[in-house]
Amino acid sequence: MLMIDRGTRERVVRVHNLQEYFHDSINDVVARQRVEIDPHAAHYVVNLLTIFSRSNELYEEHAEHYGLRPLALMLAEAANTDRFDQRNHLLQRIGDVALFIAGFFADGLAGKAVDVDYYIYMGGNAYDSLSEEIRGTFRGRAFAPVYKELAAKFQVLVDVLNEMADGARESSDINLLRAYEVWLKTGSRRAEALLRQSGVEPMQTHLSRRH
Repeated sequence: MLMIDRGTRERVVRVHNLQEYFHDSINDVVARQRVEIDPHAAHYVVNLLTIFSRSNELYEEHAEHYGLRPLALMLAEAANTDRFDQRNHLLQRIGDVALFIAGFFADGLAGKAVDVDYYIYMGGNAYDSLSEEIRGTFRGRAFAPVYKELAAKFQVLVDVLNEMADGARESSDINLLRAYEVWLKTGSRRAEALLRQSGVEPMQTHLSRRH
């Protein structure tokens, strides 16, 4: 597997074990950002990234459409199904897709109908609902706390994945504007730190919020 190391001018890095690569990368970023993430939740995210590195696991065929199903449609389907397993599958899928998109494609959401704050809201709520759904079940004894942690730390995890995606890429005026937009919409600590590192003092307004 080949990965791009953006911090070394697009140097290609050969990765022999993708799971180990994601594990080490997440641990490095968590240490740099000085955040706390439960090891079981971090392990879940490592597995998620490994699975979604294969596009056929991320995209779906639905009717005549192949791609990402809108989160709102999956949520509506989850709310309308009477099948416990199907509802839980959809809630997990919403959380997983939202985390992956917000974590690795946040910049690409700029100017779109829905921005990164929408994915954070949908993903965090989906994981939280899932943790409540499976509580008291055999599966829930192992996974309910993990989904609860993913919900509580969703913004933190997005920041971690954003840094993994960005590498050590140099800031530009456009990147700073995007960082400020993300900070206003999500209260991202990483976006705030990027602004301060560039000499921009973010001002708290009624638009910004903390998750």
